[in-house]
Amino acid sequence: MPPLLSIIIPAHNEEHRLPDSLNKILAFLLDQAYQAEILIVENGSQDRTAEIAQRFTERHPNLLLFQEPEAGKGLAVRRGMFEAQGDYRFICDADLSMPIEEVNHFIPPILSDFDVAIASREVPGAVRYGEPLYRHWVGRVFNLLVRILTIPAIHDTQCGFKCFRSDVVEDLFSVQVINGWTFDAEVLFIANQRGYKIVEVPISWYYIPGSRVRLFRDSFTMLCDLFRIRRNARQGRYEKKH
Repeated sequence: MPPLLSIIIPAHNEEHRLPDSLNKILAFLLDQAYQAEILIVENGSQDRTAEIAQRFTERHPNLLLFQEPEAGKGLAVRRGMFEAQGDYRFICDADLSMPIEEVNHFIPPILSDFDVAIASREVPGAVRYGEPLYRHWVGRVFNLLVRILTIPAIHDTQCGFKCFRSDVVEDLFSVQVINGWTFDAEVLFIANQRGYKIVEVPISWYYIPGSRVRLFRDSFTMLCDLFRIRRNARQGRYEKKH
């Protein structure tokens, strides 16, 4: 019988943050009535991320390690989505900037009427802690561009915590192609085009230094990716596979 929940952690050069986050997630899951698995997808790391993750898998049978030779969050998430077995598949950033306890707000019985549920730092009820003002405004400008160019109704596409029902994973991720940071906007664009129900869930979010995003260089790449998404759509890249 498949687990109710799969927690997918993309991990690139996360040797320092991963152990504490895994300990918190494992402790949390021990107190839950449902079955869950944790999938770590290490991709292109130059540190001991894979070694550390492997040690955890030796002690915890519900924790699995997968490896991709190339870096790219979108690549890691796509691999994790297809390897997962859970009825609900939840992307979880390795820094755990959203307390893991809030994952229950993304699955039944608290939330059930959805296809894709995304954590939001912008909708009513959400709270940010400790984020530098300049990072907040860079994020808001990018979201404005996302809304203009791709998905008008979503307030926060880039928060790294998202949940997908298993029956929509194949449909969305089989045509999703962006391997970098903008995969979020791409997958949500496809979901919106398909008519899936997307729900924004307000969360408490804590700024944790050490982001892998290079603010200016990656922001430019992400902007280019938004135009790439529009081009892909015009060319039929996101049409359903038969």
